[in-house]
Amino acid sequence: MTGSAGNPGKIRTGTALTLRLILSLSLLLGGCSLLARMGLDARHGSPDPANREAIASGTVDYWNDAKPILDRRCVVCHGCYDAPCQLKLGAYEGIERGASPEQVYNAARLVAAPATRLFEDAHTTAEWRRKGFHPVLNERAQTEDANIEGSLLARMLLLKMQHPLPEEGPITAPFDFSLNRKQECPTIEEFDGFARKHPNWGMPYGLPGLSDAEYGTLLQWLREGAPRGTPPPLPDLSAEIRRWEAFLNGDSPKRQLMSRYLYEHLFLAHLYFSDGPPRTFFRLVRSATPPGTPILRISTRRPYDDPGVERVYYRLVPVRSTILAKTHMPYALDDARMARFRELFLAPDYEVARLPSYEPRLAANPFAVFAPIPLDSRYRFLLDEAQFFIMGFIKGPVCRGQVALNVIDDHFWVAFDNPDSPALEGAEDFLARETDKLRLPSEQSSNALALSTWIRYSALEEDYLAAKIEFARRNLDRPEMVNLDLIWDGDGHNANAALTVFRHFDSASVVKGFVGDPPKTFWIIDYPLFERIHYLLVAGFDIYGNLGHQLNTRLYMDFLRMEGELNFVALLPARERETHWLGWYREAHPWVVDFIRNALGQFDRETGIRFHTGDTARELMSMIRNRLAGVLDKSHDLDQEADPFIRRQLQRLAGVRGRPVSWLPQVALLAVETGTGEPDFYTLLHNNGMTNVAQLFGEAGRRRPEEDSLTVVPGFVGAYPNAFYTVSREALPAFVAAVTGLDGEAAYRALVDRFGIRRNDQRFWRHSDRVHDAYLRREPLTAGLFDYNRLENR
Repeated sequence: MTGSAGNPGKIRTGTALTLRLILSLSLLLGGCSLLARMGLDARHGSPDPANREAIASGTVDYWNDAKPILDRRCVVCHGCYDAPCQLKLGAYEGIERGASPEQVYNAARLVAAPATRLFEDAHTTAEWRRKGFHPVLNERAQTEDANIEGSLLARMLLLKMQHPLPEEGPITAPFDFSLNRKQECPTIEEFDGFARKHPNWGMPYGLPGLSDAEYGTLLQWLREGAPRGTPPPLPDLSAEIRRWEAFLNGDSPKRQLMSRYLYEHLFLAHLYFSDGPPRTFFRLVRSATPPGTPILRISTRRPYDDPGVERVYYRLVPVRSTILAKTHMPYALDDARMARFRELFLAPDYEVARLPSYEPRLAANPFAVFAPIPLDSRYRFLLDEAQFFIMGFIKGPVCRGQVALNVIDDHFWVAFDNPDSPALEGAEDFLARETDKLRLPSEQSSNALALSTWIRYSALEEDYLAAKIEFARRNLDRPEMVNLDLIWDGDGHNANAALTVFRHFDSASVVKGFVGDPPKTFWIIDYPLFERIHYLLVAGFDIYGNLGHQLNTRLYMDFLRMEGELNFVALLPARERETHWLGWYREAHPWVVDFIRNALGQFDRETGIRFHTGDTARELMSMIRNRLAGVLDKSHDLDQEADPFIRRQLQRLAGVRGRPVSWLPQVALLAVETGTGEPDFYTLLHNNGMTNVAQLFGEAGRRRPEEDSLTVVPGFVGAYPNAFYTVSREALPAFVAAVTGLDGEAAYRALVDRFGIRRNDQRFWRHSDRVHDAYLRREPLTAGLFDYNRLENR
């Protein structure tokens, strides 16, 4: 029994509240000043988490009846780190934990905030109360009346029932949908005042209310005390878990160093067994206890922080939260993977004389910690699943990343250095000599000074880049050596060789293949660059860190972006490199121009590639595409659309440029009704034109709407849709014409009036279910729930 689109909110016989009773409760609790004056304590006793310990079960089952509704209607806003009031509803433990007014994302804080990660930083409800979280379930006497009156969750649902949204046009009631809006996080004692001040702010906030059946199921569950019940049993994967934990916990220093390296790169992964049941995922964690004993999880801010125990063990724990598109990063464990790990990390002949310490300056530098492991092994490990590791800084803990992501362009392609290239001869010794220059600002932990730290690490980076260029000059001493063979071809079978990154203002996506028209910029990533991206933005980044930590991370990433670009422009004719590269940095700060000119001045080797057009950068992109043609993933290419009519119309749409595109949201999901059942879905990606992305502030002043472009892809890209459109196959030309003619907010509103499904549309939840069902059908392994915190109201 589920709460999916086909049968939402089905309730067991005899367990539903009638709609009349629900509405009566709504009016009573929302408007009776007498109840507000009497006080909850006087009626139901003092709150105590222990009051809930005796609750066993009720007529409504959480797992089969309540959770499917919560997932599809509530977790779509209350799932990620930036869930309003830190209320995470994707796991029962998150509901029990409750809410907090403290914001996870605060770029201005001077001192790092305490970490509040579910399942990690506290383990009981009482511990969360001591950390400032207040309940959303009743923690007073467990009676039916108290379970409704004393539950924030119930009161918020009832408030929405009493004040439904208008169903036409944009919402004009006093709502604030901005991402950085001031949060209102009332406790149950403050709820009456909140309801009087914001009567329209019931849950789901700024979205249509639930169906009568869904309300009935959730309110009955809450009335019965919101019992957890017995979770469904996990599939028996104990043999696989034992095998992998034995592999990851060998006693030799060589095996322990391998496992530390794997953990620091896979700690965010949703691991799954290829031959196991679908959508059963695990996390790799550090434990103070060995396999075969209960896990005693070691929780630190970073995966390389001191565990505080003599021996670390690596264990597998089930993923216990609803799968979200934003944080879902699947990674397979199977026989082939284990054999590959043996080949890369155990078969090579090297010795680990002593295990490295967790001293911060050492632990934050992977080139020092893992120096005994052959460079080739580390690089090929990253290349094997390159999309996964690039995805780390996109789908990692950063749910709100405008400051972090304005360091990258809106659309660019990525390729990688060829690990078999003769240009890498001597790279191991080179990195050993330069290890100290590869230190990252994350070694300053979560409380860092901004200016002095930045000056120190920028100097190290500039010294390293000069050494890297000199190394390349020595190895590429003839023009014919600067050729396309320097680019990894995926070993003839690996689609990770070509990636496309899209930025969506404050979020981003990475997909396999070269998607869309040739972009403005292109990165070629080498091993030291790849490793530093991971340790800067994933392993070493702390969302709870202070202003200095976040600022230093953002500023250092400027260097890494430019390194990736330098690797590309180095393949162009020497006389054209500066023109192309500086063309990507119009109006940039003089230090950026000096950096580029200095780097190009040091690399004076001519290319051996022959060009035949005036636009050598675009021609080089085409050559790289041709080199990788055999491994290119084309699942997001429009030419894969089987219907010629739809393909032509969407290609016309993808050809729209400039100011019409500027009126579109960053990510929109387009449903094309073909009359044959479920619609076909496409994603419209708005790529912003910018003079440059090398400055932290003033982004609006660097916008060039006349340079905006649109990428249209089959399927789903992005985790935060801003808009939903639905159009019949026959009306596609009219939709394309409407987009082409956009010239202002009035024209966009007319487009949404005709083709859109606004956040208050009575069809919204039915359409949302169709979107999620289609996503799961198309991508059964990688799909997750979308996050609706960025839905527009236009």
